[in-house]
Amino acid sequence: MSIPATAARLEAAVCSVVRGQPEVVRRVLACMISGGHALLEDFPGTGKTTLAKAIAKAISGAMFKRVQFTPDLLPSDILGISILDPRTQEFKFHPGPVFTDILLADEINRASPRTQSALLEAMGERQATIEGIRHDLDGIFFVIATQNPVEFRGTYPLPEAQMDRFAMQCTLGYVSAAEEAAILADQAESHPVDALLPVATREEILDLMAVARQVRFSDELRHYVVALVGAT
Repeated sequence: MSIPATAARLEAAVCSVVRGQPEVVRRVLACMISGGHALLEDFPGTGKTTLAKAIAKAISGAMFKRVQFTPDLLPSDILGISILDPRTQEFKFHPGPVFTDILLADEINRASPRTQSALLEAMGERQATIEGIRHDLDGIFFVIATQNPVEFRGTYPLPEAQMDRFAMQCTLGYVSAAEEAAILADQAESHPVDALLPVATREEILDLMAVARQVRFSDELRHYVVALVGAT
C-alpha cells in the first residue's frame, strides 16, 4: 500500500468520528507523522479527547495510554517507579504510561508545574531518566495533550519550556448546528469511536514517519524559518 493512501485512510477514519474538524485532524496527523507533539486547547465538549482516542483506535498494534492530569498527580505516575521485590530483594522498574506509542495527556494544565515538567525530557529527547537510569522511548511516541483555557478554575499555565516541546497548538472550536445534530445522532446508541476499526498498522505509521524525515528542506526555507522565529 502506498504512503499517500495510508495517510488518506487514516485521515478519513478519524474525520468519520471527529465531525466538522477536517483541518484540525489533518494538522494533528501531520504533527504525529513529523515526529512532533500536539497541544489541543479549547473549551470542554469540543472533541479534544475524542480526537486523540480516534487516532489511537485507527492504528492497529499501537499502544495507547491515557493520563488524567490532576493537582495531586506525581511525576512517578507518568514516568514510572522502581519497587522492591520482596522475593528477590531487588528493585524492579515498573514503567509508567509515558512508555507507549500514543499518550493522551488529558487536561495537562490541571497538574502542578512540577508534574508537567516530568514530560519535558521525554518529549524533547525521546528518553526518560528515572533514578539515574536512562530509558529510551521507542516506536511512534506521540503526545497529544489537551487543556482548558487558563481562565478555568483549577488550571495552571504551562511553563514556556513545556510549551516549546509541542510542535503544534490547535483549537477546535464549536462546529455548526448541523454538525452538532449529526454528532447527537451518531451517539444515540453508542459512541462512534468505539466502533472505529483500524485502517493502518503501527509499522505503516513508522514508515510514514521515516518518509517524512527524508523530505528535502532547502537552505532558503531554513533561513526563512529562522527569520520568522526571530521576528516573533
